[in-house]
Order: sequence, then C-alpha cells, then structure tokens
Amino acid sequence: MWAMKAMEHAEVYFNILCSVDPKLLKLTPHDEQIYKTFKDTFPSMKVDKVDEDELKSLEGKTKWRFFCEQFKDVVEDYSFGTLLRADCTGDYSEQNSILTTRIQFYAIELARNRDGFNDGVRERFRPKRTVRK
Repeated sequence: MWAMKAMEHAEVYFNILCSVDPKLLKLTPHDEQIYKTFKDTFPSMKVDKVDEDELKSLEGKTKWRFFCEQFKDVVEDYSFGTLLRADCTGDYSEQNSILTTRIQFYAIELARNRDGFNDGVRERFRPKRTVRK
C-alpha cells in the first residue's frame, strides 16, 4: 500500500513540475521553515544529483534523523516513504528513484525548486502539443 502511495505522490508531483514554474510551487504551509532548516543543516549538500550512499550512510542517517524529527509535529506524514529523483534532470525510473521520508523529499525538492535545478523539467518533459487543422 505504501509503495502505491509513494508512486502516486511521485506521479502527481512530476506532473505539476512539468506544468508550473518550479520557483512558484508551494509544497507545504511550512516551506520557509523547511528550506531554511535544510540549508542551515546541510549547507553544502548537492541537491541536483543526490548521492544515495551519502544520504544513507551512518553519518548521513544521524544528521537526517535529527533534521526529520524537528518536523514531527509540524509536517503531516513527515516520515512517510516517498520517492525522490536522484538526478533532478531525469524522470522517475527504477534507476533514478531513491526511497526517502516525506520531509527529506520536501527539503530537497524545495531547494531544487528555489535554486533553479528543476527549471528544465517543464521544458524537457512537458507533453508535446499537436496542431489541429
């Protein structure tokens, strides 16, 4: 059941990315707090291409656990399993998806959106329009 919900969430989010300017997206009512806390906690983390080994290393897990727990009573379903694209220039696929918590997804995607890394998604993946005659 959780896998279906994670895939559904991924599809909905990607469809939104393909149709709206990512800099205008509001993912939660707490975007400012999530983004600021993420940038303060992980100032040098590369968000365009997320290294799953770094994310899930012992040091990474410890740092992320502290980050995530700050949002326990703030963000609904903060710990739900959610799919994150490892490389933000690609679509969701078996090779390009990492299972993370919902709050990790929000933090990384907010940074990608605000820092311009998701800007090319709309142009690259938007459905092609057909011309009617």
